[in-house]
Amino acid sequence: MAQQATPVRTARLGRALGTEPTAVSGVVLLLPGGEETSSRRPSPMLAAASVRALGRRLVRAGRTEGLAVHVVHYRFRGWNGSEAHLAQDAAWAADEVVRRYGDVPVCLAGVDMGGRAALRAGGHDAVNSVLALSPWLPEEDVAAPPEPVKQLGGRRVMIVHGTNDQRTDPELSFRLAARAKKANRDICRFEVHSDRHALHAFRDEVHALAEDFVMGALFGRAFSRPVEDALAAPPPLGLRMPLASGFGQSLRRR
Repeated sequence: MAQQATPVRTARLGRALGTEPTAVSGVVLLLPGGEETSSRRPSPMLAAASVRALGRRLVRAGRTEGLAVHVVHYRFRGWNGSEAHLAQDAAWAADEVVRRYGDVPVCLAGVDMGGRAALRAGGHDAVNSVLALSPWLPEEDVAAPPEPVKQLGGRRVMIVHGTNDQRTDPELSFRLAARAKKANRDICRFEVHSDRHALHAFRDEVHALAEDFVMGALFGRAFSRPVEDALAAPPPLGLRMPLASGFGQSLRRR
């Protein structure tokens, strides 16, 4: 009996969160976390759970602007070394946005290993901004090339990291941001004092900060003063910007 060929795995976009706008004028691609090495297929429900709350907030904030928000479903759970599968899938998703919606700006917003994928795939022509929350980054190794940053030129970039993160080292995201800042002034990094990897303790503030950044980057809304200051400040000031308690409440009073 002839042996059946193994089906080729493909990445896919989840359905747009909320009601998809009639006319889409900007897109956020949500990139869930993953593992360093794994050839297993991710669980769509578990993967989406890590980014769904942020996605719902962005949908509400961008409803009048024509924002579409999609979760990217990866082919594999793992980054898998030089294959960089999650970054490949992020780039594929940006291609798919162009196919579906045409020439609209895209923000890659990733958490954990998805944050690394967002940063790595940020050079895609459709991408104008990158948001990386608690990004997983490899330990620095003199025998290996450093994590690339040149692809981030011309993009607005925000990194957010808890100072007590024990899964992904916040110092590594600071060093990457410092290297990227040399070639791209439009990068900032916020530190969430005493928070851990999932950023649960200050989730409202983190989501308010993400909303402020994404709406400004995609649609030209005025950034809040802390984001403006972080983007304008020279390193290390703009790369160690503390996220103030109550940040979201201060935005609502503007």
